[in-house]
Amino acid sequence: MTSRRLNLQGNQACALGAIAAGCRFFAGYPITPSSEIAETMSGELPRVGGTFVQMEDEIASMAAVIGASMGGVKAMTATSGPGFSLKQENLGYACGAEIPCVVVNVMRGGPSTGMPTRPAQGDIMQARWGTHGDHTVIVLAPASVAETYSETIRAFDLSERLRVPVVLLLDEVIGHLVETVELGTTATAATRKFATGPREEFQPYAVTEDLVPPMPRPGDGYRAHTTGLTHAPDGFPTQKPDEVRAAIGRLSDKLVLHRELIESWHSQAADDAEVMIVAIGITARAAQKAVDDLRAQGVRAGLFRPVTLWPFPEQALRDVVAKSGARAVIVPEMNQGQLVLEVERLLGRDLKVTGLNRFDGEPLSPADIAARVREELAP
Repeated sequence: MTSRRLNLQGNQACALGAIAAGCRFFAGYPITPSSEIAETMSGELPRVGGTFVQMEDEIASMAAVIGASMGGVKAMTATSGPGFSLKQENLGYACGAEIPCVVVNVMRGGPSTGMPTRPAQGDIMQARWGTHGDHTVIVLAPASVAETYSETIRAFDLSERLRVPVVLLLDEVIGHLVETVELGTTATAATRKFATGPREEFQPYAVTEDLVPPMPRPGDGYRAHTTGLTHAPDGFPTQKPDEVRAAIGRLSDKLVLHRELIESWHSQAADDAEVMIVAIGITARAAQKAVDDLRAQGVRAGLFRPVTLWPFPEQALRDVVAKSGARAVIVPEMNQGQLVLEVERLLGRDLKVTGLNRFDGEPLSPADIAARVREELAP
């Protein structure tokens, strides 16, 4: 892949990032506002020897991606709103069976079919807790077209290295925003850990030092049993409490062990901020402009933007806020209050944490955010 400078839509950048990451299988179903991802993949995948399949629905799309990944191929699907809901059962299977894959959700207004063409950020908690069971998940939330490209690549890196599904969470504005992007000259080098050594000793869910079990490569002769039931290291179902605790605990422990690899965040004008803003996606873009405008007027506002949304960069937020000496935190988001719950949990004992919410299909503006900052600083 040669270096290219292109004007790209966020959804197109996502598709090209997937290709650069080595994705060679896509299964999906058209749904606004994510359809451009499928459209781009349908044209680009055949050019690199990949496979594009338009499935009959979102449930089948997720199942096909799981099957392709188990076959040794980097695989992705993309959807929005109700389609993301339909994927949850099979996403839970992928989490439990530790099957690498990337799931893109371009958020739109809800609930139900809601407002298919309007932006929202109502799936923040669904991305974390949407599927059944008790486990952690990786969710990345880019805030620009260039970052959508790079974070799609990183989504595959994390998925393959840690043997875990990764959700890429965009909002409609980022998905349809057009910006100039410098595409990289090299593709990602991350690949999953495949089984080696004596075949008779292989266990598909062995406990390893890095807590990431090696996967059998199809055709290499390693026998594996894959099930959605809670399983022992040999892959067969178990309900023995000690084995269940070890199996379920390892799903979360491996992400804790690799937090430094997973976590990513950015701050702006945070060192001396009296009011800290915490936001993601297009709302963070509005917050960046608000911070610039407020600083120009002598108001000390700052921004903390998690790029890795889940697991949330907890210590980073605490450290940034503590260093700044901020006396209030504002969490603007296009919903009735979801991200604010996590920020309250982390900071609420020591600071005033308030939400700024809009859920009428229109994005929050820089002026909206700046006005709330001034309210917090008013005597």
